[in-house]
Amino acid sequence: MSTCDHLTQAQNPAPRTPEGCEECLATGSRWVHLRRCLSCGHIGCCDSSPNKHASAHFAQEGHPVVASFEPGESWRWCYVDDILG
Repeated sequence: MSTCDHLTQAQNPAPRTPEGCEECLATGSRWVHLRRCLSCGHIGCCDSSPNKHASAHFAQEGHPVVASFEPGESWRWCYVDDILG
């Protein structure tokens, strides 16, 4: 895997809604996979999900790095540098 400054400096905040995607839970929507924002702990659904809330969170907030919030997965993604780390 590669790295960038965003990945290197990413934090490890507690998940805000560990039970699932914050927006999908509020609206009753479904998701495919979950991503945790490493700036604020927002849990959003992946780009394979109908609402793509993790990407929407990046677009709105500018928080650069998400981590998989799926059991057994430990990868991270930097939206800014388009790199897996």
